[in-house]
Amino acid sequence: MFGKKSRLNPLESRKRLLIAESEINRARLLEEWQTLTDGVGTLADRATSFKSMTASIISLAAGLMTFTGGQPAPDEGKSSWLHKIAGAARMASTIWLAVRSRGSGSGKK
Repeated sequence: MFGKKSRLNPLESRKRLLIAESEINRARLLEEWQTLTDGVGTLADRATSFKSMTASIISLAAGLMTFTGGQPAPDEGKSSWLHKIAGAARMASTIWLAVRSRGSGSGKK
């Protein structure tokens, strides 16, 4: 065996090449999967912070609505922009509470 050179036939050579290529593809797939997992985690964090901000904004709007009383002044024929915002906040808080109560009843958070 020391004097002989081993020759690979073309089929064996192709097989080894395909195995090496498969290993490279597996490594790339694992890297891409990790990148995707990290991206989904970041997206979930952003959604959670957006949910918190939305709840805070709705609470603030509800407080403003309570402060303004939600009623236009009797001497004005036209409501001010503050009353329009208060009305929109009232509607948004009603929708938010309805969606939130429906979501918590199904077991999802």
